[in-house]
Order: sequence, then structure tokens, then C-alpha cells
Amino acid sequence: MATQRKNPPAAGDSGSAQGDESVKFEDQLAELEAIVARIESGERALEESIADFERGVGLVRALNRRLDEAERRVEALTRGPDGALISEPLDDEDENPD
Repeated sequence: MATQRKNPPAAGDSGSAQGDESVKFEDQLAELEAIVARIESGERALEESIADFERGVGLVRALNRRLDEAERRVEALTRGPDGALISEPLDDEDENPD
């Protein structure tokens, strides 16, 4: 039976996306974009694409947690005219272009 050669892991494929707060948000996002490009290219074997997909899902979850935390921090830092902390929703201009 022939053995299948595996491609070496792409840069940034090692490690866990979850709980790795030492990696910058932008680096995780760039890794996710690279994973999407690799999957869309269709050049990788099925097993590698599945592994990429699993890594991508982990990155999406980690990025969403970080965005949620950043939103909570922004809300906590918002102060009203009297100096009291107030909670205001963030502007969603990018999500609802008119």
C-alpha cells in the first residue's frame, strides 16, 4: 500500500486558537484569511482541507470572544456628561451601509 505524503503545515498552523491571548488579534485574523484562501484554492487534499476548516472554526470562535470582550471594555469605558459610566451600543455603520 502506498503512503501518502503530507504537505508541511502552513505557517501559523501549530498551536491552539482557543485561549491563546498572547497572539495578536490581527495575526489570528490573517491566519484565518490564509486558511480561507487555501481552502478556496482547492489545491489541498481533503484531509488537509478538513484540518484547515477545523483550525478556522477555532480561530473564528477565538476572534469572536476577543471582539465580544473588546465591546464590553468599550462599553465599560463610556462615561456620560456627569462622569457616570453609561452603556451605549457601538455604531454599526459598517454593518448597515445605506
